[in-house]
Amino acid sequence: MNEEHLARVQAIAEAALLAAGKPLSLEQLRELFVEDERPSRQVMEHVLVQLDKACEGRGFELKKVASGYRLQVREELAPWVGRLFEEKPQRYSRALLETLALIAYRQPITRGEIEDIRGVTVSSNIIRTLLEREWVRVVGHRDVPGRPAMYATTRQFLDYFNLTGLDELPPLSEVRDLEEIGREIERNIQGEIQFESSQNDSSDDPGQPGDSQAAESEQTLH
Repeated sequence: MNEEHLARVQAIAEAALLAAGKPLSLEQLRELFVEDERPSRQVMEHVLVQLDKACEGRGFELKKVASGYRLQVREELAPWVGRLFEEKPQRYSRALLETLALIAYRQPITRGEIEDIRGVTVSSNIIRTLLEREWVRVVGHRDVPGRPAMYATTRQFLDYFNLTGLDELPPLSEVRDLEEIGREIERNIQGEIQFESSQNDSSDDPGQPGDSQAAESEQTLH
């Protein structure tokens, strides 16, 4: 494959990533081409490396996450880009972040086990919010009386927080408490700003009115 052809494949991949508004896997990028013109995995990987280099010094970057690759605004530029939108950046309650952190680190885990660790009741609205955002899912039921649901994080959770895998979460040995885990997770939120999806993300409802943790949700992490 000559340089001109490689450049065209790179341009097509870049255009697709800009238009998709979501991560695209290597296979999804390859499937953009008809069978007799489809680049091999090695060629596509090479093209993505070149695209990553082409983004150096620009306002956006090529980022690999759990679901594939996406083009997104660089994290350090997010404060300026965020001023394009009327909605203020989302803030998540301490209760929601602690619940999410426990699921991420202790999965699979039941609601009762989360409550035992946190020492307070977990609001149904928090669990519903996490399920609706597709950050967690039910992966089974504990074989005990009542068969409580067991929760685990999803690929969407990894994508949202700019992770390719759970091994990229900070080790528990480096984290003092659940609040600090929440702060660490929240730091990754800035990486969510993407072309075509920033405004939609910024208008999502992070919680539900009437949450029994309402007083606690006033204490957002900064």
